[in-house]
Amino acid sequence: MSPRDLLYNTANTLWTHKLRTALTMFGIAWGIVSITLMLAAGEGLAVGFMEKQKTFGKDIMIIFGGRTSMQAGGIRAGRSLRWRDTDHLAIKAQSPACREVIPELGRRINVRSRYNSGAPTVVGSLPVFAQIRSIAVAEGRFYNEEDVGQARRVAFLGSDVKKQLFATRAAVGEMIRIGGIRYTVIGVMVSKDQNNAYDGWDISKVFIPFTAMQRDFPERPPATPHTVDRLIATPRRVEQHEECKAQIRGTLARIYRFNPLDKEAVPIWDTVENAKAFRVMTDGMKYFLGAVGLVTLMLGGIGVMNIMLVAVRERTREIGIRKAVGASARTIRRQFFVETTIVVLASGGVGLGFAFGLCALVNLLPMPEFFGGLLPTIESSLLAFGLLGTVAFLSALYPASRAAGINPMEALRSEAGG
Repeated sequence: MSPRDLLYNTANTLWTHKLRTALTMFGIAWGIVSITLMLAAGEGLAVGFMEKQKTFGKDIMIIFGGRTSMQAGGIRAGRSLRWRDTDHLAIKAQSPACREVIPELGRRINVRSRYNSGAPTVVGSLPVFAQIRSIAVAEGRFYNEEDVGQARRVAFLGSDVKKQLFATRAAVGEMIRIGGIRYTVIGVMVSKDQNNAYDGWDISKVFIPFTAMQRDFPERPPATPHTVDRLIATPRRVEQHEECKAQIRGTLARIYRFNPLDKEAVPIWDTVENAKAFRVMTDGMKYFLGAVGLVTLMLGGIGVMNIMLVAVRERTREIGIRKAVGASARTIRRQFFVETTIVVLASGGVGLGFAFGLCALVNLLPMPEFFGGLLPTIESSLLAFGLLGTVAFLSALYPASRAAGINPMEALRSEAGG
């Protein structure tokens, strides 16, 4: 039988039993839709979290002062540690795996404009802070190295602070009083959603140069004018974040004489670790959801196999006649393989197209927080087609073997007897 005749006979057989074929195809299509949607939902959750993480800061580590828990060099455990305003320079010089290390000060201070007042968190740091913490400029500019060098009294406002102090009025160039001291507004940030915060949301802060913060709003005892609240660091590459952390702990241990293995002395909030942990969780969720879809697909494959077994039984006489006139077992087996493969692949293609179309429609809607939408990937599509091919092969294997093994004389005798 030529390939053309084989395809014609297959199409004719499937059309003759179109209701049965349609129901069979629905089971396979639904399995593919389930796998695609479930994997797309898992990917959307992972991507949504990562996008939110970037608004807080990409690959950053917040280094807090802790309390020693180990004795080192004859010095007792239990010492409280506070970092100084020169520590970031020592760390950067001795930590080649770290790209940036900067100090940060922050406290709530009364702020007043000509129109309104509030008590936002005022943060003092270095200019690279805006880049590290993903703070974008909507109007004006962020403070620069010259502002820090001269300890200028300039302020950059979070978007919510700007609304509170100036409503819809222009803020850049206006004067505000921070703790009674006059500062000039030089910029306003772009509003952003944020998934993490250690001292409040960035949109509700006022940002001023580190040197101005130290001079105008020094730390209160028991801290000294040279202590800082925390340090912020970023690795040169995300793969080096553990090396960067170890170098930070080692440098601080040498300065403050504690055991570098004492993690309680240097608590570090590592967003890279958080992102990895979340990715492990979302990957596990994707595997689970994919397994549920796989079970659905396998059930559809069992349905296909049962239908093909029924078809073999119904066509016993046809198969017997074909074998009696010279058709080989290989030809019979190939015909049933082709019929099953067409049913499975056609229904899988329809299911995949429907799933991608549904994902596209859903992604037009507003997405909830931490969810990036239904995001099917090339990997999930290849996985779906791989599973589809496996289902097609397994579903066709037994029915095709049964058909090829029919004895033509017994087939014709049973039909005649019936």
